Amino acid sequence: MKSNPAIQAAIDLTAGAAGALSGWDLGARHIKDLLYVVYWTCWKVLEEKRLKRTEAESSVLIPGGTACVLTGQPFDTMKVKMQTFPELYRGLTDCCLKTYSQVGFRGFYKGTSPALIANIAENSVLFMCYGFCQQVVRKVAGLDKQAKLSDLQNAAAGSFASAFAALVLCPTELVKCRLQTMYEMETSGKIAKSQNTVWSVIKSILRKDGPLGFYHGLSSTLLREVPGYFFFFGGYELSRSFFASGRSKDELGPVPLMLSGGVGGICLWLAVYPVDCIKSRIQVLSMSGKQAGFIGTFINVVKNEGIMALYSGLKPTMIRAFPANGALFLAYEYSRKLMMSQLEAY
Repeated sequence: MKSNPAIQAAIDLTAGAAGALSGWDLGARHIKDLLYVVYWTCWKVLEEKRLKRTEAESSVLIPGGTACVLTGQPFDTMKVKMQTFPELYRGLTDCCLKTYSQVGFRGFYKGTSPALIANIAENSVLFMCYGFCQQVVRKVAGLDKQAKLSDLQNAAAGSFASAFAALVLCPTELVKCRLQTMYEMETSGKIAKSQNTVWSVIKSILRKDGPLGFYHGLSSTLLREVPGYFFFFGGYELSRSFFASGRSKDELGPVPLMLSGGVGGICLWLAVYPVDCIKSRIQVLSMSGKQAGFIGTFINVVKNEGIMALYSGLKPTMIRAFPANGALFLAYEYSRKLMMSQLEAY
């Protein structure tokens, strides 16, 4: 296939950023090769199938989701550990040092494969449904199909879209959280020692609870996602409006886009972090037996550990949120522009 210079430039930019930020031993060259395959495949699909706009928007989330996970996975691992076992870790540095001494560097990347699947699946569904939900908001507000939505209306559309994303996120995040805290669960005697692999966790869930077992923590996931993504898209769109200063938002460069994505991520986590803490506990501690629901777990934590226990692990989450979501939106916006230009040209 003849290489498109614009696509090649975007691949080089994204691969360089991913290679520099990820810290994976794959290196920038291998990530670049992977992204080239992704862009080549998307381009061929656009040529042969004439994808609609919303379908194309879903396709470009693969590099966006990958960038988000690669930049943030170690911080996410420490967040889940501190949320679920706050008594074992005095803070971020203590958690980092103990994790390294206990299981080595690979301990920071436990659960990466389900995290990558979760992020790509969630964001693909989220942004695809975001387009549909924007049309619903336009219809409810009595606007034309091509009318520009306000920042508040975009936030509402993102909130509605997140309910659909939660359905694909919950099972993969359950596996991820259990892998990340397997060492603590075994050493505390809550579960017997076993193989710590993705497949072993999946088999354990199916054996104990059947297919519905993958939806432990669904109610808390919905309680986190729906209000959280209102603040996520609201923060992102408001930041883009601020940086645009009367110009079109589509003219913004990479730095404002990354900053806007980072602000969106910070807004999300500040708004719903206690809910996420309860979700992590439900999904992890249900490994050792029946776990109370959202209300029961919330009351138990506040009663026995205090309200501040709901904010365990907030620091690594804040550190992770800015670069990870900045990378997500930068990759999404630039990939989307490329694919939309190819679609319109066709």
